[in-house]
Amino acid sequence: MPELRPGMFTALFTEISAAGQLKSKTFLTQLANAIERQAKTNASNGAHKRGTPTPASPGAGPAVISGTLRRSLTHSPIVPFGIGWETKVGTALGVSPPYGRTPASQYGKALEQGLRNGATYPFLGPAYRFGMTVVAPQLYASIYRAGWPRI
Repeated sequence: MPELRPGMFTALFTEISAAGQLKSKTFLTQLANAIERQAKTNASNGAHKRGTPTPASPGAGPAVISGTLRRSLTHSPIVPFGIGWETKVGTALGVSPPYGRTPASQYGKALEQGLRNGATYPFLGPAYRFGMTVVAPQLYASIYRAGWPRI
């Protein structure tokens, strides 16, 4: 059995912490990508020209008119936050369709929370729930259950 020397525990726990941080960042990156992909899928419920009735049903994701909303869906860079990592998934700021002045971020919020007539066409909330209930458990099992780092 090897002898415990001064600093061995510190070195071991530093390595374990670094491995955990890397796994956490990997987990969050993959989860953000999955939620973004699902939101883009949800925001593609049929297609129609501007000014014509939508084929999408209230309560389901919106239909594509110009594709601006779908193209604006992204996630922010993964950055350190407290003792972990942070990212935000949603619409990019400053993206507007070619035919209007309403930014995709405002349009997306209205679709998600309710239009003037009260109809909602959620795409981001369902994508988040899918990510947290389906994707996150699978990612957790594949990333964190892979074993401890070898020293």
